[in-house]
Amino acid sequence: MDYLARREHGVLELTRKLIARGFDADPVEAAVNTLVSDGLLNDSRFAEAFVHSRFQKGSGPQKIHAELRQRGIDDDLISACLESVSEQWLARVRDVREKKYGAEPPRDFRERNRQMRFLQTK
Repeated sequence: MDYLARREHGVLELTRKLIARGFDADPVEAAVNTLVSDGLLNDSRFAEAFVHSRFQKGSGPQKIHAELRQRGIDDDLISACLESVSEQWLARVRDVREKKYGAEPPRDFRERNRQMRFLQTK
């Protein structure tokens, strides 16, 4: 419950955390199943919160998708969550670039490549 009080978690993510802390797998699985049935643990809610959080930080859809897959979220659920912010990506990319480099476009090829590499990592 302490983990869930801090932020949303995915089912697999919470299971991994608890097992890494030294708890036995069977009681962890039972506890996680109880949390899911009580509605306290929900992969869909976690994925939506995660996408919103990473989107606000300037991360792109590929990076978010990869991070959610590492946390055990289903590809269909990830796609649905990313679809909810798909129309805002281009505006967000512009905002992130302007925040880092200013409103002026790059003056030369080298600077343009540097900015493109920065945006690709996001």
